[in-house]
Amino acid sequence: MFKDKKVIVVMPAYNAAQTLRQTYTEVMEQEIVDLIILVDDASCDDTAEIARSLPFTKVYVHERNKGYGANQKRCYKMALEEGGDIIIMVHPDYQYTPKLIPAMASMIGNGLYHCVLGSRILGGYALRGGMPVWKYLSNRFLTLAENILMGAKLSEYHTGYRGFSGELLKQLPIENNSDDFVFDNQMLAQILWLGYTIAEVSCPTKYFAEASSLSFVRSLKYGFGCLLTATKFRLSRMNVIRSRLFT
Repeated sequence: MFKDKKVIVVMPAYNAAQTLRQTYTEVMEQEIVDLIILVDDASCDDTAEIARSLPFTKVYVHERNKGYGANQKRCYKMALEEGGDIIIMVHPDYQYTPKLIPAMASMIGNGLYHCVLGSRILGGYALRGGMPVWKYLSNRFLTLAENILMGAKLSEYHTGYRGFSGELLKQLPIENNSDDFVFDNQMLAQILWLGYTIAEVSCPTKYFAEASSLSFVRSLKYGFGCLLTATKFRLSRMNVIRSRLFT
């Protein structure tokens, strides 16, 4: 708990058996997490079996692979059903350190913000952490374009380390979002659409063999999806179109 607010960590998982225990241990070391919800997207390894052996962990397994966005939809639905006041997404591949959970939770729990991102760009951690140069340059280009189109000033839109208030999550029409990776971007666009300020904290990150990463082709598809989302945001603001993302 944080100030009588229930803290839930959600983990969208796929083939995370090698790093799950390490991530779990560091999450629970933060001492404010009440529950972990892990949704396994039909992994080919022992992710689900390991998760079921971990205390304070609720596990849901998709019978078939539904995609990263569909996984998150299930995560947030379950977290709200469990009464989560502060809900933080941590990837079980240990790319992002769980040690920032207390800082993110305090920013939400004290009523300062309803959404907090762990940014790899703030503090210059991305390249030092091993982010490929082409991904870094793509990140910077997409972020600039999205800031212009959506009128925000974020350092990046593409981090997978995010914290939300339960109050905010209840307002987002995330069922209208993609089941693929662009879900993340659509979710931030919806938050900006509702007029919320998105906070950021500097986050060290690691790139290694076991850490999940998009291929070049899927990254290209994701990039075009992000630009399309931002364009829909701008045109909807101008009342040129109506998008189901921004109902």
